[in-house]
Amino acid sequence: MPENTSQQAERIEAGDHQSYMKLALSSATKSPPKPTNYRVGAVVVDAATNEILATGYTLELPGNTHAEQCCFEKLAEKHGVPISRLGEVLPDGIVLYTTVEPCSRRLSGNLPCVDRILAIGNKIKTVYVGVYEPEKFVSINSSKQKLETAGIGFVHVGGLEKEILEVATAGHEKST
Repeated sequence: MPENTSQQAERIEAGDHQSYMKLALSSATKSPPKPTNYRVGAVVVDAATNEILATGYTLELPGNTHAEQCCFEKLAEKHGVPISRLGEVLPDGIVLYTTVEPCSRRLSGNLPCVDRILAIGNKIKTVYVGVYEPEKFVSINSSKQKLETAGIGFVHVGGLEKEILEVATAGHEKST
């Protein structure tokens, strides 16, 4: 993890959802602006220890990668396991902060982020989102329902919507 992320994390109090969302937003700004995707940032935290386990952003890793996917791929690599076994090595009580609601459908055919979260099993207890997914690419996002049905909390962290959407839609054609 880059030094500046570690330093930022040391100043975040456990349960300070606004500050963790700001950290996710900071990650999102590293994503290249493109008209075909949202610039999203994500942070995976061990709630028991308040340790940041991974950060990620859209297109951080090769391929058409989403922020949550990048976090999970980096964690799998760190633990030396295939991503399909990530739930076996993670501690209980993980929380995920993501600037935009996890996708429930990928137009590229890749595995949606909500399915990646569910594949980890009961390790992720809560997903905190900054904004609900805008309907530009996919009209109905079913992530909230899927997560709650699986017993995973879904919490909107308000207050940063304007900033998150500005970052998320950089590179998109603006309507007048």
